[in-house]
Amino acid sequence: MISRKTAVLSAAGAALVFTSGGALAASLDKSVNLSVDGASSSHHVFARTVGDLLSAQGIAVSGADVVVPDPSAPLHDGDTVTVKYARTVTVTIDGKTRTITTTETNVDGALLALGLHGGDDRLSVSRSQTIGRQGLSLTVTTPKDITVVVAGKPAKHTITAATVSEALAQLRVQVGPADKVAPAPAAALADGTTIVVQHVTTKDAAVAQAIPFTTVRKQSADLYAGETKVATPGATGSRTVTVRQTVVDGKVVSSTAVAATVTRPAVNQVVLVGTRQRPAPTPAPVRTSSSRTTSPAPAPTNGGGLNLARASMWDRVASCESGNNWHINTGNGYYGGLQFSVSTWLGYGGGQFAPRADLATREQQITVANRAYADNGLSQWSCKA
Repeated sequence: MISRKTAVLSAAGAALVFTSGGALAASLDKSVNLSVDGASSSHHVFARTVGDLLSAQGIAVSGADVVVPDPSAPLHDGDTVTVKYARTVTVTIDGKTRTITTTETNVDGALLALGLHGGDDRLSVSRSQTIGRQGLSLTVTTPKDITVVVAGKPAKHTITAATVSEALAQLRVQVGPADKVAPAPAAALADGTTIVVQHVTTKDAAVAQAIPFTTVRKQSADLYAGETKVATPGATGSRTVTVRQTVVDGKVVSSTAVAATVTRPAVNQVVLVGTRQRPAPTPAPVRTSSSRTTSPAPAPTNGGGLNLARASMWDRVASCESGNNWHINTGNGYYGGLQFSVSTWLGYGGGQFAPRADLATREQQITVANRAYADNGLSQWSCKA
């Protein structure tokens, strides 16, 4: 049987245990504020530390996330616990890409953290767009000072464009399919870039050209060796050539023939070249005192095989042909007082006196002329006696 004293002590012990447990529970029971990525909420929790609060709310954090106070810090009644999740943001700025980790929850905050304050920057997304926990990729195009040279005329501009083609489009610069652009249209635009646009066009022009004739030489037995005769005079032809001109900024830089039409064909000149052998000269008949036959008197000679027959006639021909300059050489292919061609001079034996007529004497030239006269008369001279 339990005594009264024992009962009193037991009751006192029970009261002590109950009182201690109540004090412990009261120390764990806290009213706190929780802010997660800017979203605030109030909570009544039993927790010793900030980490206990996060666990109770099912909030998991990683090493890059920010928790204030630290998860290991004790939690007090009335505390405000702030959680900011880390996000991966990929930013391409004027073609250069970098990846950052940030706890900012919108694009504007992330750009400010990068030091991009320019209000004139062009973004691929809104500055107010929220960055989810999965992260975000965006492009930033900054304003640039550039020079654009069109048709040789430079102009300076400040423009927010990523590429050369985008800058030209914004500036409304017309670029034709054959035009030249440097740097290339797809090239990234940088501050200080100079863009050169050359307008290229082509045009066709008709040009008349002469077609020279060809000289064809044919052998002829009707002419003595060394003689020549034009059987068919040559005639120059003509053609129309279409020339394609490349024009850069109004100036012709190249011309290429793309078509040709013959409007009048050339006529070949046919020259006959003599092959006939000359007959041996007939010796003069010899008169003897006993001969009763009288031969014609020989032509007057001056010794050395010279024949000065018709000398006065040849002087008249020379007066017309050369002004009686028996040693004339004008470079026209005819020489001496009687204007012999080299072939005619040599063909009639002039080589026994000199290689050309202008190098021979008057008497020697008359001698060779008499030989030609015996075959053709004065037909070889334009001037008649």
